Amino acid sequence: MPNIVSLILLVALAAFMVWFGWRALQVRSRVLRWSGVGLAAVLTILVSSVSALTATGLVRQHARSAPLPSVKVELTPERVARGKAVTASFCSGCHKATLTGGGNLAEDLPINIGSFVAANLTPAGPLKRWSDGEIFRAIRNGVDANGGWLTIMSFTNASRLSDDDTVAVIAYLRSLPAAGAPTPGQLDRFNLVGLAMLGAGMLPDAKPVTAARIAAPAKGPTAEYGEYLLSYQDCRECHGKDLSGGVPGQLPPLGPDLGIVAQWTCDEFIATMRSGVDPNGHQIGEKMPWRPIGRMDNDELVALYQYLTQSRHP
Repeated sequence: MPNIVSLILLVALAAFMVWFGWRALQVRSRVLRWSGVGLAAVLTILVSSVSALTATGLVRQHARSAPLPSVKVELTPERVARGKAVTASFCSGCHKATLTGGGNLAEDLPINIGSFVAANLTPAGPLKRWSDGEIFRAIRNGVDANGGWLTIMSFTNASRLSDDDTVAVIAYLRSLPAAGAPTPGQLDRFNLVGLAMLGAGMLPDAKPVTAARIAAPAKGPTAEYGEYLLSYQDCRECHGKDLSGGVPGQLPPLGPDLGIVAQWTCDEFIATMRSGVDPNGHQIGEKMPWRPIGRMDNDELVALYQYLTQSRHP
């Protein structure tokens, strides 16, 4: 609602500038007349452009939809254990290690485009009222139980989790006790700058909606499994599509060329992910989710190392 009010005010301001320009035409002084008309024209174009982009952003904000899959998750010890591993190494990056959420993910962005609060994923949060299919849709396609766009979720690679791992995550979340405080209010709120950037196509593209089945290779310390792990982790968002380094001006934090991993031994890579300190003694910044990644087991970290050192293909 605040953004709609702001858009109405922008439209009203554009109309006022048109009126101001018309009034300027009535001034007898040629200098004042054409100065006023010129100023009004420039401001009218500027305000009208911002209004149009904001309106387009509002439309795009509500345009995402995805079918609701028919899913009923049976809680088994194996599924719960796998779900715990995935949430610890992936979901906890945004929703905290306790999965109680509450943090504003926009604070890590270089531009203030709004507020994007990570939900409490325990039964104290909204998921207690969601069906298994609604949780599956949220992970796979970034659409919540009410059909709203989960913006940051849709920017991540959570959609590349295999069907089995997605179901395992749901099983684990269902097994948790309630903890933390309910996430208050609307989770995702674009401000005017964010809506204008969204309308102008200046924000990352949301991952395409998909209903395809996704299968993972057999778990093990192999490059093939490492490729799968990296596909849903968001390494390429920061480190570039070919992992050769981010591009200046990108919205996610700028990550270095991961070719440096080839200069490390496998044990050094694992130690880096577990400690946050690389073999050269450099402390990795907190914007890099090394803590969640470091919660992977040894086979998974070896698999990542194998993929990073044997293949650099996107």
